[in-house]
Amino acid sequence: MRTMQDWLDSYSSDHQNPTNKRLHWICVPPIMWSVIALLWAIPVPANFFRPGSWAVLTMVAAFYWYWKHSHRLAAALLIAFAVLGLITNILFSELGATRLCMLAVTVFVVAWIGQFVGHKYEGRKPSFLTDISYLLIGPAWLMAKVLRKMGFQQVT
Repeated sequence: MRTMQDWLDSYSSDHQNPTNKRLHWICVPPIMWSVIALLWAIPVPANFFRPGSWAVLTMVAAFYWYWKHSHRLAAALLIAFAVLGLITNILFSELGATRLCMLAVTVFVVAWIGQFVGHKYEGRKPSFLTDISYLLIGPAWLMAKVLRKMGFQQVT
């Protein structure tokens, strides 16, 4: 099994261009939010579940994957998931499912355009095109950088 550091090192090698790095800082968090928001809006049986159940289930699964690879990164990303979930819950209450979906799709498309523009500058294809698991590594890569700036030497 690859270690989280292996994943992060591999991801870093595909993200050397400063413009691409900046665009990842700008685009990855909105992509994370838009996925959560789209999952939040999927209807669930009211007798058994609350709105957002699919999003929460997905966040729990992602957290489990991160936890298997790095406890510290998983804990930090759990906080990010909680914040994004709270924001999404508020927006769901204010906008309703349909308008939330429209906003999330717009954010998703614009942010992915930004990602592909960044990779045009990089001159390399996005990492997830070689392994879908890299969709989970982008947020971890950014969080690892945040943790290092906060003084955590060992983040994985």
